[in-house]
Amino acid sequence: MSATEERPVLVATEADDVTADMVITELNRRNVPVVRLNPADIGAGLTVSARFGTCPAPVAGQVRTLSRTVDLAQLRAVYWRRPTWPAFQNLGDDDARFAAAQVRYGLGGTLYALDSPLWVNHPLRNAAADYKPAQLALAQRLGLTVPPTLVTNDPGEAREFITVHGQVIYKTLRWTPYERNGIPVTGWADPVTAAEIDDSVRVTPHLFQARVDKVADVRVLVVGRRTFTVRIDSGLLDWRKDYSALSYAVVDLPDHMDKALLAYLGHFGLVSGSFDLSVDQAGDYWWLELNPNGQWGWLEEKTGLKMSAAFADLLTQGDTP
Repeated sequence: MSATEERPVLVATEADDVTADMVITELNRRNVPVVRLNPADIGAGLTVSARFGTCPAPVAGQVRTLSRTVDLAQLRAVYWRRPTWPAFQNLGDDDARFAAAQVRYGLGGTLYALDSPLWVNHPLRNAAADYKPAQLALAQRLGLTVPPTLVTNDPGEAREFITVHGQVIYKTLRWTPYERNGIPVTGWADPVTAAEIDDSVRVTPHLFQARVDKVADVRVLVVGRRTFTVRIDSGLLDWRKDYSALSYAVVDLPDHMDKALLAYLGHFGLVSGSFDLSVDQAGDYWWLELNPNGQWGWLEEKTGLKMSAAFADLLTQGDTP
């Protein structure tokens, strides 16, 4: 095996991640060495040691898990899936906040400083692409059709928008862990009326969007230069509410849409992303949003599309596609 072939792929994700497991299985089939870590394991289960300004390389050092050691300079790719950060529940509030910040800016900062491996995707670029207002503006610049949307904390503006557009939905600006009476609550795309708008809207910006008269939803996964497009039929406003009601069909994305989505990722310096679109009765596509690190494993299971193999190909390549 050559030195290039021996360079490992670093997979950063939580302990229970079936999607990452699918990609790691594909990498194993290619005999590509893999080092898996989760920042939450910092301490006895995870050690980082990096040097700056004392070596020819800008970043030199190692990351060690209980079973593997990786030379940071030898990484061919980093698959930044869904890592979790330590909460330090054994510490007091102030100490826990301090320790958590040191991990993010110490371990995280060391990894983020690496520019020689291929990142899928670099977390700072994921973060930049995760702002819905920026997404909407870029989609329109690229010629994609965007539903009329209002972001506001002005109740009067919200009522006027709903009155003008009639059927309007409310969406969260970002998914955030939330519990009510100890039970996890998910923010769905829900209908909203002008009568429901009260002064509590002033507390924080809200996203209101004219409802698309859709016949189906479309999830598009881009991996490098490869595009996987799945039509999702459900009859639901938000198909995530009931996966048992969904049916799937592999479809071809129009060429101009494919080019626009690739250009979209290129704008943010991303090599992968999951796009949500809607299709109306005329067959026209409407832009909804991008999840820079969206779930896709269940779509491979339902459709047979070789998504995990595409990720493995990209990570094995270890270079900007």
